[in-house]
Amino acid sequence: MYRPYLKITKPGIIGGNLVAAIGGVLLASQGNIDWLLLLAVCMGTSLIVASGCVFNNVIDKDIDRLMKRTCERELVKNVIPVSHALIWATVLGLSGFYILSQFTTTVALQFGVLGFVVYVGLYSLYYKRKSVYGTLIGGLSGACPPVIGYCAVTGHFDAGAAILFVTFCIWQLPHSYAIAIYRFDDYKAASIPVLPVEVGIARARLHIIAYIIAFAVAALALNYLGYAGSWYALGVGLVSLHWLYIAKVGYQKVPDTQWGKQMLLCSIANIMVFCLLISLDFSAGDLSENYQASNTVVSTLLERS
Repeated sequence: MYRPYLKITKPGIIGGNLVAAIGGVLLASQGNIDWLLLLAVCMGTSLIVASGCVFNNVIDKDIDRLMKRTCERELVKNVIPVSHALIWATVLGLSGFYILSQFTTTVALQFGVLGFVVYVGLYSLYYKRKSVYGTLIGGLSGACPPVIGYCAVTGHFDAGAAILFVTFCIWQLPHSYAIAIYRFDDYKAASIPVLPVEVGIARARLHIIAYIIAFAVAALALNYLGYAGSWYALGVGLVSLHWLYIAKVGYQKVPDTQWGKQMLLCSIANIMVFCLLISLDFSAGDLSENYQASNTVVSTLLERS
């Protein structure tokens, strides 16, 4: 009886966001981990993401029935009444926000609210169906979990949090385009205006390559500003080069849908490696020193501009 309710929370998406949130906590903790805070971040973030996914299932019920990979979902098959799903989503969301408000920081809660509002209110209700920029809007939401984890520790939004936000937002774009290419016929059948459907796979590939390069630059900024170590920089550089190789060379060797699947798997592997590296190879220095140093760099750049 409980399994359909679990499935509409999209456990796979919860798992990916949970890894990102944990990575943010461990990066900010710099080895001094508050395990109760980590547990609160995990529970609060997971519940908020689960709530957003259930609301998304309700909103997307009409287009889910048009796509092969989603036509068997519980709401499409009426296994769960929409009214029950809405109650379930509300309970999950309120529980998640309560945990973040009581056991983390105000900034972490604010990013929890931001991610939820963007995903449900902007992306699911409007931009996913109406604009090619829907992927970018969705990416803003997907970039919130690591920032929630980071700011739950620091209590403020600094350069490290900004880098995490930008890096994850950029990563979402080639990742989502890869899904759209892999499931091209589904997106076309449902008239979802993703970039590969709107401008063609060949042009979308150029965007993917540009975003992979931008991802590497953004991610390496953590090392440049002293938030992560040299092993982190080496690892991020290598996985980014491999991702770029698949984007440039792999495209010529296999059919589009197979290449899309390869890119999808590669993007998932890359972000998992990124999260692992920020968890293990953080800078040995004081995070407050990194905060001051990064602000000095930013101020210098602004003065020169």
